Amino acid sequence: MIICNGDILACGSQFSLNEVEVVTATIDLESVRSFRSSPSRGLQSQHAQKFPRINLKVRLSKRVEDHDYQIKGQSEPIDLKYHAPEEEIALGGACWLWDYLRRCHAAGFFIPLSGGIDSCATSVMVFSMCRLVVSAIEEGNEQVLQDARKIAAETDDSGWVPATPQELMNRIFCTTYMGSKNSSSDTRNRAKDLAHDIGAYHVDIDIDTVTTAIVNVFFSWSNWMPRFKSAGGSFAENLALQNIQARSRMVLAYLFAQLLPTFRGRRGGGSLLVLGSATLCLSSRKTCLNPEHLLKEGMLTPKPTQNVDEALRGYLTKYDYMGITYAELSTFGRLRKNEKLGPWGAYCKLLSTWGSQKSAENSKDQPPSPRQIAEKTKFFFTKYAINRHKMTVLTPSLHMEQYSPDDNRFDLRPFLYPGFDWAYAKIDRDVERREEAESGTQKEKEEDDLD
Repeated sequence: MIICNGDILACGSQFSLNEVEVVTATIDLESVRSFRSSPSRGLQSQHAQKFPRINLKVRLSKRVEDHDYQIKGQSEPIDLKYHAPEEEIALGGACWLWDYLRRCHAAGFFIPLSGGIDSCATSVMVFSMCRLVVSAIEEGNEQVLQDARKIAAETDDSGWVPATPQELMNRIFCTTYMGSKNSSSDTRNRAKDLAHDIGAYHVDIDIDTVTTAIVNVFFSWSNWMPRFKSAGGSFAENLALQNIQARSRMVLAYLFAQLLPTFRGRRGGGSLLVLGSATLCLSSRKTCLNPEHLLKEGMLTPKPTQNVDEALRGYLTKYDYMGITYAELSTFGRLRKNEKLGPWGAYCKLLSTWGSQKSAENSKDQPPSPRQIAEKTKFFFTKYAINRHKMTVLTPSLHMEQYSPDDNRFDLRPFLYPGFDWAYAKIDRDVERREEAESGTQKEKEEDDLD
């Protein structure tokens, strides 16, 4: 960026695949001197250190009388382009993915599509990457073209040039829908339609044989068949059956990522990088890398899907699954990370902020009571402490703001926590005190009404 007297004369691209970008502008040094002496009665100019002028027979530029201002005058100010948050996510994530891919020498990317918004967002980010690549090639960037041919395993004398982002996507991006008897046709069709629109190589499989075989191993030993909670099973049974499906999908994802390039006849075989689709507050999934880590939860408006419990048929939202909303997760995460608050501090902060914010969002809803805020606070910190250790092996992720639970670089804190008994007891005492005060006030009001 080149700035003269507060005016932007030139600016490089914020997101680009170019290795080097040179920005030039023509400025008038005399205008800088006059600008410094004009404001505030020339105080800046008067208090500036005086430097002697020495005339030499060497010139760094043309003499004023020799310069043709009709040919090349001072550069005119330009308007700075501000990208919307959605554009920054698409372009920033695209540049990061391309740089990661070309440096690790993988054959491309792989992601399991669930039909929900999380995996969809990651896939669209890859498509944005391919759009940038094709655009750079059309502009004549030979380095990007060489990288694209290398990733696609083209020969040295190949003349292949991707004409569209979809053509490039089909060469380097594979997706799969891993359905089960609990999956819905809607999620299956959404995954298929998305893969078709962005040009990805799509695989549709069912994992029931895998999950059934795993359960049968346990049954053959115990002669006891675990059941989902909706079928009368316990919490432990329900969680175990859900985890079997999730972990089976992870293992199958790495299997397909390793074998698909060879199956498709790619020269030299190779393997694909498995992409994660966990948003910032749900970043404990184990994948090769996770570009969606930069997303704030409020940016994902459609309902994510879990496809785990046979009674819910793929429509289980993460609010029901975790007992807390995306917006609440983001609020708690920022209080913990940015403001360095524990359970008691977060509870005190939310007593004032949540009541006014939530009532302003929807006047029909009553602001949460102190007890509801206390329960949410204790729920979050209890689950956080249980799962904190998972961040020690967090997948390499893209970070574009200060709020991040990345253990190694952004969020240094203990990974094993003691109990929060003292803080929880203090919260409970405060809730009881507030409820007693509220009860006394209500009783006095009722007596006044009787009078």
